Amino acid sequence: MIGPPTGTTLRVTTRNARFQQWQALLGNRGKRTRLGEFLVHGVRPIDMAVAHGWSIRALLYDDGRRLSRWALELLDTVDTTRIAMASALLHELGAKEDDGPEVVAVVESARDDLDRIPTGGDPLVVVFDRPVSPGNVGALVRSADAFGAAGLVVTGHAADIYDPKAVRASTGSLFAVPTIRQPSAPPVLSWIDRARRRGVDFTVVGLDEHGDIDIGEHDLTGATVLLVGNETVGLAATWREACARLVRIPIEGGASSLNAATAGGVALYEAARQRRQVDLG
Repeated sequence: MIGPPTGTTLRVTTRNARFQQWQALLGNRGKRTRLGEFLVHGVRPIDMAVAHGWSIRALLYDDGRRLSRWALELLDTVDTTRIAMASALLHELGAKEDDGPEVVAVVESARDDLDRIPTGGDPLVVVFDRPVSPGNVGALVRSADAFGAAGLVVTGHAADIYDPKAVRASTGSLFAVPTIRQPSAPPVLSWIDRARRRGVDFTVVGLDEHGDIDIGEHDLTGATVLLVGNETVGLAATWREACARLVRIPIEGGASSLNAATAGGVALYEAARQRRQVDLG
């Protein structure tokens, strides 16, 4: 039987400087960037962060409740700082968890290094250009994971991949799929050029409602960089110029277009479908 956490544990019972630092991680992007850490809520996201080897800087747990077996095992097995926190304080760090979380993890941000994305085989890489909604970022990361993308790059002035809404919407996939922030298109285009010189024959394909061909008619089985544009204005001119092809998703009914993350998910499904057919011969 697993008992209460043993060993060295710190306690936080007031809104001290350390608590205020963690609280700032919820809504202050600059603070997340400067400190190189963010908060993770929920069983699956925390388990995924641990399973994929992310650095857990601290586990904050509710000192005023009977912890579940999951929480006790987590605190017993993860080698990190443990913080026993007053229930009301941990509830404030729990974002939208109505009942308050058992555990909140403080996780170290990953390096924004494009070389984290594997390029073996025929990789499928997603670029999300200047997304506004962190929920859309997280949803597209989740789809990238589900449909076998090698990585996802968020470019330009965009929602933060480590925003709590993005982390929550990814349901843990953020920790499985290399997700990289880049300030603009040129660094990504340079990375694509370097990969091409190594023999990775990337084709850059952009999603556009006015594209010249339906996505199902375009070959997505080779090494592909799939571009998804901003929710309102679509792809930036630099990305449009980089595209070998602009493809459209055919839709019916009264809708004029799809949500950006939904469109990206549809395109990823189509790429995965084509690749399965190739594998099946």
